[in-house]
Amino acid sequence: MTETGGRQAAIDRAFMRQALAFGARGQGTTWPNPCVGAIVTQDTPDGPVIVARGHTQPGGRPHGEANAFDRAGPNAAAGGTLYVTLEPCSHRTIRAATPCVERTILAGVRRVVAAMADPNPLFRGLGFALLRTAGIAVTTGVCEDQAQAAHRGHVLRVTQGRPMVTFKIARTADGYAGGPGGARLAVSCPAANGWVQLQRTHYDAIMLGIGTVLADDPLLTVRLPGLAERSPVRVILDTHLRLPLSSQLVKTVAQVPVWVIAAEAAPVENEMALVAAGVEVMRVSADPQGHLDLAEALRLLGTRGITRIFSEGGPTVAEKLALAGLLDEVVVSTSPNALGQPGVVAVRPGLAAALADPDLYALAETGLIGHDHFEHFTRTG
Repeated sequence: MTETGGRQAAIDRAFMRQALAFGARGQGTTWPNPCVGAIVTQDTPDGPVIVARGHTQPGGRPHGEANAFDRAGPNAAAGGTLYVTLEPCSHRTIRAATPCVERTILAGVRRVVAAMADPNPLFRGLGFALLRTAGIAVTTGVCEDQAQAAHRGHVLRVTQGRPMVTFKIARTADGYAGGPGGARLAVSCPAANGWVQLQRTHYDAIMLGIGTVLADDPLLTVRLPGLAERSPVRVILDTHLRLPLSSQLVKTVAQVPVWVIAAEAAPVENEMALVAAGVEVMRVSADPQGHLDLAEALRLLGTRGITRIFSEGGPTVAEKLALAGLLDEVVVSTSPNALGQPGVVAVRPGLAAALADPDLYALAETGLIGHDHFEHFTRTG
């Protein structure tokens, strides 16, 4: 690579990282679409400068590229470069009269730098081909690993029909998430609790098993100042429809939706009572042990447009997801304080074995959140 080529590659990576960071702002608000980040730059005698930034807007429209062009205004993008975290869409839909490829051509940019191709095999590479046919230079694969991670939920929904799942669990220094008999524990420090609240804003749905709900009666909303409207859909895995009408979830269903996934054989009268209270009930098959078919449940959520799920608590559900190959990221937060007696094990043996297998998971990040130590694992296999 020439010195000039190396300098341009470094510039491309720097702007793409900014596009990825800007796109992350909207995660959790754009489903069923991915949250694409886009940056428009223009060359100046002192180097390239940013003309406009954009990301996919709530509800999935407009897309990131269109949002950036709208912010740039007429003619401001002409002759410039578009940095975008996903291949611009090339097909028309009922909701979008002008695909992003057409918006890009009409904007007059001379160059497009994209992090990754469209994961949909029906359209993969088509946007790039149309841009090149229009005389626009196209560079692909810049910061692709980071983009694949950022768009993992979209990729999985398109290629496997399911959303990505992140499991987060807090445990004591001696490994427990709950007290004797499942008693609720206040494990995390205030800083870690705030971090969890912030994470919720970046997901489409929070998912819990009914056992955790019955033990803790959680609210599962975002309670950070000014971010209440970013509370995701609350999904409860409830084989026999045991969710109490008196629970905080049901009481607040008018503010934040509650979806319950039950087995086909769950009592109809329980469903009628929950539906009357405003809860949406969906049904899936049961596995041979009589538990919900988790793969079918995730595919069902995928059909509803969910791309990213944050699963809090529920060690048993997490272990089953991991053993079924359905758990994509795991965050384990460990308090310096011990319980000092037997309780509910936070990371069950099956999940612990999976996390220790380098063919299945890699330790991507470790650090401190307040006084708590966290480990972030990502699925490799």
